[in-house]
Amino acid sequence: MRPRLLRTSAVVAATAAALLAFTGCASGATGEPASSAASGTLGTVDTMFGTVEVPQPATAGDLKVVALGWSDAEMALALGVKPVGVYAWQGFTEDTKGVGPWASSLFGDVTPTQLGGGETLNYEQIASLDPDVILNVRSDNDEETYKRLSEIAPTVYAPTGTGAFATDWATQLTSISDALGLADQGASLVSSTKADIAAAAAANPGFAGKTAVSAAKFGEAYGAYLPGDGRFDILADLGFVSAPAVTALGAGAFYAAVSVENVAALDADVMVALPIGFTAAETSADPLLASLPVVQDGRAIVLDPTSELATAYSAASVLSIPVVLDQLVPLLAAAAAK
Repeated sequence: MRPRLLRTSAVVAATAAALLAFTGCASGATGEPASSAASGTLGTVDTMFGTVEVPQPATAGDLKVVALGWSDAEMALALGVKPVGVYAWQGFTEDTKGVGPWASSLFGDVTPTQLGGGETLNYEQIASLDPDVILNVRSDNDEETYKRLSEIAPTVYAPTGTGAFATDWATQLTSISDALGLADQGASLVSSTKADIAAAAAANPGFAGKTAVSAAKFGEAYGAYLPGDGRFDILADLGFVSAPAVTALGAGAFYAAVSVENVAALDADVMVALPIGFTAAETSADPLLASLPVVQDGRAIVLDPTSELATAYSAASVLSIPVVLDQLVPLLAAAAAK
């Protein structure tokens, strides 16, 4: 468990530093607004819809952030910024303030407004929060949604060329930290997180070059997450490579559909399977998946969809990655050794 303790401490330290830096740059020593901070630009970021400038609030405490994109709220929290509104992905509830349980404590006594989770955006509700900036960095990249949100406040999307829901965690964090005027803190968190992942890879040289698939089962369908999605990217960062048959199925998106006839494409040296609407036991018993050598040989890791690991694996935020390194890496090591 030591790697997680070290990483958690690093996140807390970096978050505290970010919050102090943010407060310092926005307020005077007495707590009154600094004269230079009362106007101007807090941060600037280039997005697929052009350059976005976020105005400097009068004081740091006045900054109102609405986080809509997948894990955008966790990225803001890692920087010491507490969103006033959160779109709750993965079914996260008010009990954890719309984010993963590993991140909710960073809200402190702040309770953000829950903005749904899985439904159409409620623009009136978002506007009622009077945000200074809206984060929709890991999203479906819909231009009409961008236009509607931009009428409410400056809205941050992913950089040009990013596929729908295919913003890697480092780019996501960088875009958000740039927008919030916390570029140095963002860069520090990216660097420390990459170092932790690299350390896990170095401790497991057997991962290097082995093929891996990040698979899903939902309804009567199957699929695989592609490079650009955190559920595959963490495997790649640990040294695994994409199974060629999966790579051939799609590009430019976060996910490739796998037909019943093509389930053999999911065979690899190691599989991480994430059930959607099924239990882990039901997924393991699926006859098509059970026919694959990777499953028969015990090299498949089927996640319990209700577990902390499954949700952390899907969140792919700078705050959830430590959970993945602690809990998934030992399972990968056991599977890769078979």
